[in-house]
Amino acid sequence: MANLPDHLDLHLIRILYLLLCERNVSRVAVKLNQPQPSISASLRKLRELTGDQLLVRGGRGMVPTLHGESLMKPAKRILDETELLFVRKVPFVSQQEGRTFHIAAPDYLDIQFLPTVVARLRRESPKSRIVIHGLGAEVDYIRLLSDGDLDLVIANWDEPPQHLHLSKLFEDPIVCSMRADSPYAKRTGADKMTVEDYLSLPHVAPSQMLPGYHGVIDAFLERQNLHRNVVVESAYFGLMPHMLTQTDLVLTTGKQYMRFYERNLPLKTFTVPIKFPPMRFYQLWHERVHQAPEHKWLRDQISAAAKSLIVK
Repeated sequence: MANLPDHLDLHLIRILYLLLCERNVSRVAVKLNQPQPSISASLRKLRELTGDQLLVRGGRGMVPTLHGESLMKPAKRILDETELLFVRKVPFVSQQEGRTFHIAAPDYLDIQFLPTVVARLRRESPKSRIVIHGLGAEVDYIRLLSDGDLDLVIANWDEPPQHLHLSKLFEDPIVCSMRADSPYAKRTGADKMTVEDYLSLPHVAPSQMLPGYHGVIDAFLERQNLHRNVVVESAYFGLMPHMLTQTDLVLTTGKQYMRFYERNLPLKTFTVPIKFPPMRFYQLWHERVHQAPEHKWLRDQISAAAKSLIVK
């Protein structure tokens, strides 16, 4: 590989290209508003760097050497590509342009949320591609965001990572559900559950979703020095409402999440006798995509989808 000078500046490449195009030192000096001796000095430097005369006298003035002619296209390409580096960002024209968006989310979102997001993205940017990734304890989403393998993460955290950008999507109040014809449900009103009842009932809970973190429900109980009776842990949150229909299990989750299952399964929902804060869902993204027009557009679409599903 040839040794390159430490400080080969862009201006020198521009002079090279103009000299090969104009074939005249004086005209290049006028174009660049520089004295002719300065352009002549640059030509000498270019000859030294390339080991070629670049321009030689011909019948009607200067003409490029064969090597000089071979440098015109790469010099022009460098100038064009460098100019693109500093072109101002323009808005993402979603109906005309296509991008691939990588979104990670857990399966305990409102069952309508991701379908609504996908429908909205398909409608607003039909040429784009959407890749939805799972989110579990084994997923290092912080590294994937910084490396560019993920564009956006949607989930709920007590304390989201400080260095990531964040916007709140929605809050979901906490309720608990069980089989409507279970002995406890048949004898207890929706507002009559006691703290002792709640803690002692057999619970189904999600497996560890993030490293070292079992979720907002158990984290809150631990801070209150309380402990519920978790008898089943499952990595498949979407199956938990169905587990209730054949067992004595109790599921604690968001009201918005349970809304669909209440309409389709024989379940009864109770007001939780412990004042849990609502589940807060966010979208998180890295600084690397913070200013990108297409990613700003993506975040706006997801925010709009969330607003359309807020429980009244």
